Amino acid sequence: MRVTRVSRRAVLAGVAGVGMAGATARRARAADEIKIGAVFPLSGNAAAIGQDAKRALETMADIINGHHDIPMLLGQGGGLAGLGGAKVRLLFADSQNNPQIARSAAERFITQDGVVAIIGSYTSATAVTISQICNRYQIPYISADNSSPSLNKQGLEWFFRPSPTDVDFTQAMFDFFAAVGAKTGEKVQSVAIIHENSVFGTDSARLQASLAAAAGIKVLANISYQANIPSLAVEAERLRAADADVLMPSSYTSDAILLVRAMHDAGYKPRAIMAQDAGFIDPAFIAAVGPLADGVMSRSAFAIDAVKERPAIPAVNTLFRASGANKDLNDLTARELTALQVLGDALNRAKSTNNMALREALRATDIKGDQTIMPWAGVKFDDTGQNVKSNPVILQQQNGEWRAVFPFDIATAPPVWHIKR
Repeated sequence: MRVTRVSRRAVLAGVAGVGMAGATARRARAADEIKIGAVFPLSGNAAAIGQDAKRALETMADIINGHHDIPMLLGQGGGLAGLGGAKVRLLFADSQNNPQIARSAAERFITQDGVVAIIGSYTSATAVTISQICNRYQIPYISADNSSPSLNKQGLEWFFRPSPTDVDFTQAMFDFFAAVGAKTGEKVQSVAIIHENSVFGTDSARLQASLAAAAGIKVLANISYQANIPSLAVEAERLRAADADVLMPSSYTSDAILLVRAMHDAGYKPRAIMAQDAGFIDPAFIAAVGPLADGVMSRSAFAIDAVKERPAIPAVNTLFRASGANKDLNDLTARELTALQVLGDALNRAKSTNNMALREALRATDIKGDQTIMPWAGVKFDDTGQNVKSNPVILQQQNGEWRAVFPFDIATAPPVWHIKR
């Protein structure tokens, strides 16, 4: 035994950096628990989002650890076969939507708790700090639901994002505008952009303005506001005055509620709303604004009604509802759940929790779309850690339900479209 300990110390001594040494030294034995950190806003104004993320991750952990018969990758359960049936154990930290708190939580997970990877984190602003800490200590950051296109352009070697970026999402919006215009004759000629002023909102607005210009669509307003502002009444009046064919908001939940209510109070009903997901997809938004949400469209990475193409959806959704969510999976929770599935698959194939082996397994990921609940072609990462097969969809609120309306070949309902003046 003494020889083994000396040999292990020699290996550790040769590894550069304390963080890297700690990560590289980790090995999983049969039936060990594999610790995975998750950083989300569990309190504050985005607490509902964070709590739903927690349930989504717990649902996927239950699928991996338990015994099931779900038609998707890792859907049989029984632990991670490549690691002798090892179970995954989730550790949660509350970011409070604060980038510095998120940074501290990530560092604590790595240096004190010995996690093999971190999943997060709802807002792109918190993802920036978490991903940089993970890169410093050389463990993977799985960006579950962060959509800012700048995140995978930081030159980080430990960043992996299974879901689309706002580049993909925004392109899908304009592809929809062109397709529905050609189909109905009601072409989009103008848009109004409104966005909160963090990384998410500013990146989103920049992309929307650029793609509008490329499509020959006029931008009649481009309004930035401070996140969590107490009133959007002035902004609503400016949008009413612009009177664009389509309103394109990029807002988190509390702001999305505030905006829709302010527009209603101003007597302004846009002919069409195409949201950049975020707050508009949150069930709390739908509950708060009620019938004012009817007709709202959003880009999405998930379509709960795509059960024909993704037969695992009903069983996974039932487990999610039973987790305490008491609601269906949505775009965010489906992405969060899938992030853990992707990480679990990489651990299984790596047959080790060694950081280098895990990174190589993530880089070699090639999951077919029908092995997930997502309507994607699959999961395969490029050199920046971005999934190149995560194609978005367009959803619309119709009679209190989200229905897939684009692409037309997977749509379960035609879009309600009435921009004609």
